[in-house]
Amino acid sequence: MSGFGVRGLGFVSLLTLSVGLLAQQSDRARTEALARRATERLQALQREADRLASDERTLLGDLRKLEVERQIRTEEFRAVDEQVQQVSAEIETAGGRMSALEARDLAERPGLTARLVEMYKLGQGRYLRLLLSTADLRRIGEASRTVAALAELDRQRLAEHQRTLNDLKVTRAQLESRREQVATLRADAQAARVAVERAEQAKNELIRDIDRRRDLNAQLAGELATTQQNLQGTLRNLANGEAPAAEPLSLPLRPFRGDLPWPVAGSVRRRFGMTAGARALASNGSAPSNGIEIAAAEGSKVEAIHDGIVAFADTFAGYGNLVILDHGSQAFSLYGNLLDIAVKRGVRVDRGEAVGTVGPSALGPAGLYFELRIDGQPADPLQWLKKR
Repeated sequence: MSGFGVRGLGFVSLLTLSVGLLAQQSDRARTEALARRATERLQALQREADRLASDERTLLGDLRKLEVERQIRTEEFRAVDEQVQQVSAEIETAGGRMSALEARDLAERPGLTARLVEMYKLGQGRYLRLLLSTADLRRIGEASRTVAALAELDRQRLAEHQRTLNDLKVTRAQLESRREQVATLRADAQAARVAVERAEQAKNELIRDIDRRRDLNAQLAGELATTQQNLQGTLRNLANGEAPAAEPLSLPLRPFRGDLPWPVAGSVRRRFGMTAGARALASNGSAPSNGIEIAAAEGSKVEAIHDGIVAFADTFAGYGNLVILDHGSQAFSLYGNLLDIAVKRGVRVDRGEAVGTVGPSALGPAGLYFELRIDGQPADPLQWLKKR
């Protein structure tokens, strides 16, 4: 009997050791998987950092070109201002000339009018009549020269007045043309300068955005690198036969922004911020959605988007069967309108593990309600899930 007891105790010890080894292997496999994911994501963040640096260099080159162009436009605007001053002086001179011509026209008009009236009274044979009115035939030659001189004087006065009128017309046209030219030059130069300044402002804003993204990228990479070091430490401990930590290691959610897998395959039926009743802004006063609704066939598997602890797994008013995963640091993912629930509260769930299946939505057709909370606040899931 005692021999059997000894053998039984030995079997129990062996079984306990086997279970411990299997658990250790499972912990090691999970830790290695987490380490691989951390390494892959760090590499992706590094590629993103390299791309941002390349974009920044390109934008800085563009900004240099814009600065040169801005200087050119500034010089052009200065040249236009000089032209404006020159044209303004020309306009002032032309204005003075036109005033003089108008004054001359006004001064000549009474005498010319009187002379024209007199010529009209004399009729078509006015100069011949003057010549025939000479009584002394001996003075006919002198009279003839006088009549010819009067005729030439009349012709000159008429021609001079016509030139004055023509000069006025040409001067007015030149003034108007120069005014239009100045206005066009000024508008073109100003528009070009404003366009360059706007482009420069947009480029500067892009660089500021890149700097913000690089800072965030560095912060996320730092968080992930710390986790990766802890994972490597755990792997070393497991290799040395030491027991794993009481609290299992997990990857933070924030570094995986834009790289999270979709919880279920399907199209987005309702986006973040939309009301439940329609895609357009609702007038029925219903609150906007804090998540998205993904259309999918009823019974489709719903998977966890990231490692976490099940914080809630039960029915909830307005969400049907609901599972909430706690990813740490006030980050949560919510899976609503489930047909059934595949997890229990308090258990650890790995990324890609089933949390339930798709059930009918509040609107009738089958679909998953999915919500993300970052720092405890609703966030647009489409900014966190992989682009597709």
